[in-house]
This record gives sequence, C-alpha cells and structure tokens, in this order.
Amino acid sequence: MPRKFFVGGNWKCNGTRESLAKIIEEFNKGPSVADADVEVVLGCPFVYVDYTREKLRKDWALSVQNCWIGKGGAFTGEVSAEMVKDAGIPWVILGHSERRHLPELKESDETVATKVAYAIANGLKVMACIGELLEEREAGQTQAVNERQLKAIAAKLKEEDWKNVVIAYEPVWAIGTGKVASPEQAQEVHEQVRAWVASNVSPSVAAEVRILYGGSVTAKNCDELAGKPDVDGFLVGGASLKPEFLDIVAAYKHK
Repeated sequence: MPRKFFVGGNWKCNGTRESLAKIIEEFNKGPSVADADVEVVLGCPFVYVDYTREKLRKDWALSVQNCWIGKGGAFTGEVSAEMVKDAGIPWVILGHSERRHLPELKESDETVATKVAYAIANGLKVMACIGELLEEREAGQTQAVNERQLKAIAAKLKEEDWKNVVIAYEPVWAIGTGKVASPEQAQEVHEQVRAWVASNVSPSVAAEVRILYGGSVTAKNCDELAGKPDVDGFLVGGASLKPEFLDIVAAYKHK
C-alpha cells in the first residue's frame, strides 16, 4: 500500500482568537481533501483547541503540541493524554526540538519516549519529532543523533503501535531559520531513518511508517521536497499560519 501523504501544521505558542479566525477562514476556502490522498492535521495551542475545532473545516484534524508524561493528577499546568483524548483531539506532537533544546524545558530522549508510549497506549496518534543541531550535522553526527532518538522511542513501543506514529525529521538548524535541507539532503536522511526502522523494528513497519520533513517548508520548496521517494509529507511551522499552507497541502499531488 502506498503511504498516504501527511501535512502537519505546528502553530507553536502563537495566535489570538482574532488572528486564528482570519487564517481559518482562508483555510476553509481551500478544496476538500476528504477523498484526496493526503491527511492534514493542525497543531493548536491548548487554549484554542475547542475554538479552532468549531471553526475549522471538518476534513482537517487537530493535534495538541504536547502532553504529560503519564496519568493525570497533582501536576499543575500539565495536560494528560486522557484529557486530550476526552476532548476529541486525535493527535499530539511530541519530541519537538524546542521541547528538547530550550533551556527552560530540556526534555530528554527518555522523557520523549515515555510520552510517546503513554499517549499511544491511551488512544492518541503521535507525530514523533527527531533531528540534529547544526553542530551535530557539521560533525557528521546526523544519523547517530536520529538513531539515538528513535532507539529510545522504539524501546517502549510494540510493533503494532507504529501504525499510530508518524516520524517528523526536523533538522534543528532549519527550523524557523529560512535554511532548508535540500531535497537531496532530506531524502538521504529519510532513507537512513527508514533503513534503521527496517533493521530495528521491522521491514513492514519501515515500509508503512510515514516520515515527514520539517524545517522552513514553504510553498516555494514543498513540491520538490514532496517528489522525493522517502519524504511522505511535512511538519510545517511558520507557514502553517499563512494562506500558503494550502499550497503546501496541495504538494501531495507531486508525490
């Protein structure tokens, strides 16, 4: 079975009711993807989830951008996977580089992996993010970093869990910088990731799991990136708050 193209948006810590209403209105003008070979999921701040779901077109799904490491309780300010599921939100973004590397957060590989496993066990689907820093790429460590992060996640999942995971490769040096991995660079890393999954999870999971590229994806570069055989879609940051996100969604036609 061919892998269904996937376009995720990550609004991060951005937006007001007024600004989101305007961009959602633009998004709702786009052609239906209900029967198209693409899945679209927007990562929304917690406080705007219900507001966004009410206004957003129904052929696009919603995600939250984080959840707690386990069951709810005396964890002020956190949101559990059970709460996300109860709110009717099917997806969560976990392991984003900002949560791994911002000094105020500094989530470890182990923390990310525990979150991924717990979210899946409680009925959520996960966009699991991996990727290297600029100094790691320059030191030739890209593959080692990605494999280290994947190994932590894979250690906590059963093979059947992977049907609820998409892997988002996001080179940290390309996120919000305007720098983009070339289509050839993206393909090389995606191919390495898929080979690792084949060897360390199973060939069938490797054939089926979708690997997204994230890092300054725009309407100008998305079609060429989408044409690479192991690039199964995108996780889009800044451009997911702009009308051009519709053009990025349409990149599935170039797969």
